[in-house]
Amino acid sequence: MRPVRGLIALLTPDQPLELQIVGRTLWHAVLVGLGAGALGCLFFAGSELLFTLLIEQLAGYEPLRARGESVWHLGGAGDTRLWMLLFLPALGALFAGWITRYAPECRGGGGDATIEAFHRADGVLRRRVLWVKPLASIATLGTGGSGGREGPTMLIGGALGSAIAALLRVSARERRALMIAGVAAGISAVFRTPLGAALIAIEMLYRDDFESEAFIPAVLASVIAYSISISIFGESTLFGYLFPYTFRPQHIPLYIALAVFISAGATLFLGTLRLSHRLFARIACPDWVRPALGGLALGVFVLASIHWLGALVGRPDRALGGLGGGYGAAQVAITGAAWVPADWLGVQLLLGLGLAKIVATSLTLGSGGSAGDFAPSLAIGALLGGGFGLAARLLLDDPTIQPGAFALVGMGTFYGGIAKTPLAALVLVCEMAGSYDLLVPLMLAGGVAFVALRRISLYQAQVPAMRDSPVHKRDADPLLRMKCRDVIRADRAVVTLSPRMDITALTSVAERAEDQDVFPVVDDAGALRGLVPVEMLRVTASHPELQRVAIVADIMSEPVSVSADQDLRVAASLLIAHDLRSIPVVDPVRGGIAGLLDEHDIAAAALGGRAA
Repeated sequence: MRPVRGLIALLTPDQPLELQIVGRTLWHAVLVGLGAGALGCLFFAGSELLFTLLIEQLAGYEPLRARGESVWHLGGAGDTRLWMLLFLPALGALFAGWITRYAPECRGGGGDATIEAFHRADGVLRRRVLWVKPLASIATLGTGGSGGREGPTMLIGGALGSAIAALLRVSARERRALMIAGVAAGISAVFRTPLGAALIAIEMLYRDDFESEAFIPAVLASVIAYSISISIFGESTLFGYLFPYTFRPQHIPLYIALAVFISAGATLFLGTLRLSHRLFARIACPDWVRPALGGLALGVFVLASIHWLGALVGRPDRALGGLGGGYGAAQVAITGAAWVPADWLGVQLLLGLGLAKIVATSLTLGSGGSAGDFAPSLAIGALLGGGFGLAARLLLDDPTIQPGAFALVGMGTFYGGIAKTPLAALVLVCEMAGSYDLLVPLMLAGGVAFVALRRISLYQAQVPAMRDSPVHKRDADPLLRMKCRDVIRADRAVVTLSPRMDITALTSVAERAEDQDVFPVVDDAGALRGLVPVEMLRVTASHPELQRVAIVADIMSEPVSVSADQDLRVAASLLIAHDLRSIPVVDPVRGGIAGLLDEHDIAAAALGGRAA
């Protein structure tokens, strides 16, 4: 038996596998994936149903659709009443603006609110987001708002992950991981790219980093949500099964030029979006009314673009991708269409559609509409990339140049550059294309755009890296992790003084409290009025005349204290700033002195926190 035991000891690692923790984390991620996947599918179906009934059937608008985008088949568009587009987006946005009064974080795309909750609120999102955001976004997208579904599902999935974490009472680190798992599951449910969705969720939080701890929960939740989605909507990707695209080394200079061109287009998009934000913010009206004004402007712009751009290709009364996410226009850029000429007119059309989508999206999002920026970014990138590829083919007279390949690379380059998610965008496009044939040009163009767009970002709530995130700073600093109430000793009696007490009585009291370095001075109501450090007693002892005429109010210093809910870093900073050995801890609920916190307590807690 000894040789067998020796062999087992040799093969057994010193640190056993934490199977209990692994199993718990995976089980929690499965719950998040199931919930976010189901919510994402319902949200997708609901927004598409409202769009079909109002925009297609009622207004007679014939939308451009991606092959895997259609859910409801109700017999095509109804009688043409395009004049209704002047009012439908405004009405939907008005309802969305009204309902988001209950959760202002639900305004806009959802990406920034998600990132802000992760870094500033420790992964906590209010539960009301679970019903406010779907209703607001369904109203916006279902009435034609120029935005996507993925941004809202980021926030919805993140809120679900946060809610499940609260119900399961997990730690703050696990809560943040489950929130990110919910984000990944939400994207995967509506976009059907499981690995790309997981990578976006962990990469979008930072400009130069990614949340590695959440990767496995994000992947698992994304796979579960993807499985639910394809069980309901089918296995086809959003753009269907695409033709293979061949990479040719001689096209490398073209892909570098494409990255520069896409970077210019991305800069124009973000500049237009920020300008729209500022202009709508200047309008003197309630915040919840502004999305309706953006919807009204969107309706006017879309009608004008239909007649202007449509006239170029003989489609003056048909849609050209201005409403909705724009995936139909991206499909045209990737696979072509019978009505898109393969000449310079086609180049003008694709680039014109891209510019029109920039304006339409800026009107919706800049006014505070509840729609995502993910889908429009992909659509704009595809249109600009497709136009660039077609122009290169005509200029060089090279039939091996495939405009669809440039559209796909432009799509990934555009979003990856402005969202700071180059790896996620690369994988996402390869998943959509069904192959890794475009891996090299995606790496090349994405790298160039990432460098070119270093100074701008789609998500303003991003921080540079993990070390810059407030939650990770707190994890690294034990003083930030612990509250004052967790450290003060309940068995230590605090001797307090009255402002009217004479110095002789003070000296007698201080002698009986040998282990107390600071004496809080409180009034009859128990409120803190000042402090008497023990050093001050030595001063009064050397001046007998003070003991005969002075009272505590004459010698006390300013009332410095810390709340029991504040962290130890605040307490330590106050001790140093005011040259104190101890500081009173005030109960924020009951008021009064809850205890004393001295430098030895803080040092012991810091050492214990690091050991933990």
